[in-house]
Amino acid sequence: QTVLQGIILLPLRAICIAFILLLAWLFASIATFRHPGKGSVPLKGWRRRMIQTTLSCLTRTLFFVMGFQVKVKGKIASLREAPIFVAAPHSSFFDAIISALTGMPSIVSRAENLSTPVFGTILSSLQPVAVSRQDPDSRKNTVTEITKRALSRGQWPQVI
Repeated sequence: QTVLQGIILLPLRAICIAFILLLAWLFASIATFRHPGKGSVPLKGWRRRMIQTTLSCLTRTLFFVMGFQVKVKGKIASLREAPIFVAAPHSSFFDAIISALTGMPSIVSRAENLSTPVFGTILSSLQPVAVSRQDPDSRKNTVTEITKRALSRGQWPQVI
């Protein structure tokens, strides 16, 4: 029975995951198409709403297909209450669950991640704070950018 489920369930889940990732890439591409600034200007209006609703829903669906069910206890802090949202240990793909549940905030990510074929486009749509490991001033620039976004009075999304 377990082998039969593995033969049927594994390919079905893989197909669903690939389809969801392609949909997420499509929506991220549409939201960032011809956007001025490429990360230096916050997404606004329909672009930001598209990212918040569709990518959040697709990410939740993706984790459900992978077998994760997450229940939120309590109230998620709004952008005005907490412009910076801290998640620990910040070392695995579980950060994506937190991102989906909090409305797809900006994240701090390695600059190299933005050049990854499908995931780079999705990540770019979240307007991450890119950290370069080769740049000696990167740590200072990251702190400056996070501070700028936190003090923007709601123009930028939360930073996780």
